[in-house]
Amino acid sequence: MLYGEKSLLRFSTTGSVDDGKSTLIGRLLYETKSIYEDQYAGVERASLRKGLKDVELAYLLDGLAAEREQGITIDVAYRYFETPKRKFIIADTPGHVQYTRNMITGVSRSDCAIILIDARNGVQIQSKRHGLILSLLQIPHLMVAVNKMDLVDYSETSFANIVAEFENFSQKLDIQDITYIPVSALKGDNIVEKSRKMPWYDGSSLLHCLESAHVTGNRNLVDFRFPVQYVIRPHQDFRGFAGKVISGTIAPGEEIVVLPSRDRARIETIATFDGELSEAFAQQSVALELDREIDVSRGDMIVRKKNIPQADTHLDATICWMDEEASSKATSFILKHTTRNVRAYIRKIIYKIDVNTLHREQADSFLLNEIGRVEIDTASPIFFDPYRLNHATGSFILIDPLTNKTVAAGMIRNTSREINNDTDDSSSTNGLVTGFNEPGKAVESSDSRKASKVPVTPVLKSSNLIWSDLNIPREAREKRNSHPAAVLWFTGYSGAGKSTIAKLLEKKLFDSGHQTMLLDGDNLRHGLCRDLGFSEQDRNENIRRAGEVARLFFEAGHVVLCSFISPFVKDRKLVRSLFPETSFFEIHVKCSLETCIKRDPNGLYKKALTGQISEFTGVSSPYEPPPNPEIVVKTDVQSPEQIIEALWSLLSSSKSIRT
Repeated sequence: MLYGEKSLLRFSTTGSVDDGKSTLIGRLLYETKSIYEDQYAGVERASLRKGLKDVELAYLLDGLAAEREQGITIDVAYRYFETPKRKFIIADTPGHVQYTRNMITGVSRSDCAIILIDARNGVQIQSKRHGLILSLLQIPHLMVAVNKMDLVDYSETSFANIVAEFENFSQKLDIQDITYIPVSALKGDNIVEKSRKMPWYDGSSLLHCLESAHVTGNRNLVDFRFPVQYVIRPHQDFRGFAGKVISGTIAPGEEIVVLPSRDRARIETIATFDGELSEAFAQQSVALELDREIDVSRGDMIVRKKNIPQADTHLDATICWMDEEASSKATSFILKHTTRNVRAYIRKIIYKIDVNTLHREQADSFLLNEIGRVEIDTASPIFFDPYRLNHATGSFILIDPLTNKTVAAGMIRNTSREINNDTDDSSSTNGLVTGFNEPGKAVESSDSRKASKVPVTPVLKSSNLIWSDLNIPREAREKRNSHPAAVLWFTGYSGAGKSTIAKLLEKKLFDSGHQTMLLDGDNLRHGLCRDLGFSEQDRNENIRRAGEVARLFFEAGHVVLCSFISPFVKDRKLVRSLFPETSFFEIHVKCSLETCIKRDPNGLYKKALTGQISEFTGVSSPYEPPPNPEIVVKTDVQSPEQIIEALWSLLSSSKSIRT
């Protein structure tokens, strides 16, 4: 994006039927002066014919006659508007359960989603279903707009009850950034400007939240993936391979590999209708010319030599069934993945998900709109990345070859060969479905990016060494200290407040007579880990060393507080394995990425967003939240005092400290 150019945000509206999705978007279009006078006049006339007191702005979106007659959205409607700060593309998706498939289509390319909830009716089943789908689709930002506040007299209690219910439900989802806003789309309260009718609400308006939502870190700018759509041969001197760059970047001169043949070549030119490019990036449609003649056809994928996706015929995936006829293991499907179509069938249904409770249930088939986890076999290999790493190569649809109907949409978790080693499959608390997108699966960013088959990475040891037992055992030190040893592992984004909370807790522990040691990520990198960078391999080693140091202090009888971003689940599992299960506490210091960027205490986000720092967590490197931490604290919601009280209560109840 050029300096001064407006950024683009794609967002969608979701929620139960008649919660006001179309009216909300109509209000946004009206308030931002994004409609013509004759459009508004037509909507005004239609409202009068229906005998409505207020102009029904939903008619700006409900273009089908059936939609206006029934007062519901049936198909996805797209609209465009802009403000002085940003450009927007809106997808107005249907709320009726019958049209969930249309909702998935509209949401799939969104950077942000708004779930509307009628203040009179509270959280409905369809609201929860849409929340689950948004979690599965890895939509990074969610705004819960409690609509029709004018019909409950702008009651703070009504709003608070809905927030509490949805917040409790969302704890089981993999959505990191949720904002709650009380609105009246019909009257315009808290849509563009803050409403004076709700003085108890101290947050921002909906439009302000949309304008400030950060989306740069949510896109895969690392893994170059180019599915070939067709071959262009306008004359004998040019042979180009046309398609869209679905992730990453590429430039002339770079060495590439063509899958599945694995033939190698270099990029000669990058051609477009307007001329050649010096670099192509995600979402650009281009034609790649190679420096030598090799066999490439539609369905093949061009990737970098040292960054190759997985290739397999056995997939572990989460699907949403979209056909009115139940699924059958005997049915063969066409699996469409990027530009490649292959025959496939569902070999096994591992479980389906109860939308209300998010519990896993055994099933032999899927009915319309049911969601679950399956094993899929394909007739030939497909080239993919897990969905959490790359949405474009991690998603697919299943098509009935007889009717040509799309019967399911899916997200690839991994290869099904890994299921037997999936320790996260049975460890979620009380059977709840947590970490849908497999944050517990460790995926390396090396050549093959293959997922680890075990959660703990083996570490090579030097030969001819013999472990010497501690001179004074930990139990003796704990007895003299009058408290057990423990490890408190604080993880979260940079700027989330890990060190601040760790320091406050350590001081309280120290003042109450505990032997403590605080290990901070920055301090270790000044000494023990100063030889390490910030690649995934170096991050792995950094956390491994930190864990071993924590282990030494633990064996000395200390309460060890460790403050590290530690973005990868497999590294934290490795550290956890060093300690007794009852002595290790993983503390997720949760804070929205936008808030962390605003805080930016050391100016690192600013440098990362301008390209001065590479491999920065949340911007150009992923963060994998803990699927089952001992506790989650929210520094953008809770005060430091409240968090320390919650942590003290946790440690006291587990008898890990002296009270």
